[in-house]
Amino acid sequence: MLPQLAVFDIAGTTLHDESNVGLVLRKTLVDAGVEVSLEEVNEVMGYAKPFAITHLLSIKKDPRAEEPASIDTLHTRFVQDMITHYKTNENVREKSGTSDVFRALKQKGIKIALDTGFDRAITEVILQRVGWTEQGLVDIVVTSDEVPHGRPYPYMIYRAMEQLGIRSIQDVMKIGDTISDLEEGTNAGCKYVIGVTTGAYSRPELEKGPHTHLVAHLNEVLTLF
Repeated sequence: MLPQLAVFDIAGTTLHDESNVGLVLRKTLVDAGVEVSLEEVNEVMGYAKPFAITHLLSIKKDPRAEEPASIDTLHTRFVQDMITHYKTNENVREKSGTSDVFRALKQKGIKIALDTGFDRAITEVILQRVGWTEQGLVDIVVTSDEVPHGRPYPYMIYRAMEQLGIRSIQDVMKIGDTISDLEEGTNAGCKYVIGVTTGAYSRPELEKGPHTHLVAHLNEVLTLF
């Protein structure tokens, strides 16, 4: 039986990303006096960014990890830098074949949702650049600031189901490029939890996370059912 809903991550899964998110987040923290490596930042890719910032401060034993106002300040700076990147960088584009995959799924009667660790402000800039909503390729977009908790909690998936009238989590597949995507889909109870190995995490890294399938390219999703 075909799934009724496909929930895709954005950066690294459907949106071309050259570690841009990690590099911007690292710069935000380094500029604030927090020496973190790109490898450390990549470990929290996919999570809601206030959570990611808090976690990185915690592992560096920075007292600001316990200060909500400091987290808000750092997150605001990150959002501003990320919006500038997505508005101005000429390399912002969808990953190859994404629109074709969306169209093929919709032709099968499958609804398309996007969910993301970004907030709504960043996400709207991305959507304006790629044009998926204007083309009618995406049915709903849920951002991490619109639910009580972002990944690995399942609430963004549940919000998409609620808005689109999907009754059973067994009719939902989740596709993403990070461990947090796989945890989100598994925690939600999705029948298909699909890791994309050409994003933030390599295949060996994603193999350590909960999943039903791993693919190198999005078009492989079309062969799974």
